[in-house]
Amino acid sequence: MSHADEPAGNRRDFLYVATAATGAVVTGAAVWPLINQMNPSADVQALATIEVDVDGIEPGSQITVKWRGKPVFIRRRSAEEIEAARAVTLAELPDQGSENANKPGTDALDANRTLDEDGEWLVMMGVCTHLGCVPLGDAGDFGGWFCPCHGSHYDTAGRIRKGPAPTNLPVPTATLDGTTLKLG
Repeated sequence: MSHADEPAGNRRDFLYVATAATGAVVTGAAVWPLINQMNPSADVQALATIEVDVDGIEPGSQITVKWRGKPVFIRRRSAEEIEAARAVTLAELPDQGSENANKPGTDALDANRTLDEDGEWLVMMGVCTHLGCVPLGDAGDFGGWFCPCHGSHYDTAGRIRKGPAPTNLPVPTATLDGTTLKLG
């Protein structure tokens, strides 16, 4: 019997298909761990969003929470702080962008940096935009935050006013629902 007389689907064809299928499975098994290691770890996923009860924060005070390994300032501003922040014009600000993840592309007016319309709640990443130090609250020339590492001064809306920091303190994605603040 010659090869031309053999029925379709002989042993050689089966070996080719079986070898190719085995090679595909082995390649997939070798590549999957490389792809899977790019996923975030469980501890990072657990910190993707956090909820903070802000019921006990009095006007004029703040708390600091840790989110994604960084400090976040949650400040309930007093009427005087709101008034001082809203009196600032854009021309006075070195960085005129809001740096607000909730309102991208807006200017740095106070209303574009707060969570609520009244301007009472301000949430910001607590890391100086110059070299990453943690600024001190209720300090500096503008009554907001002062970075002791290199002398950056932020106002009561977290906007850079003086010093080497290039940008305002960033506002993370956050929502306020009653007395619960959700970050992320």
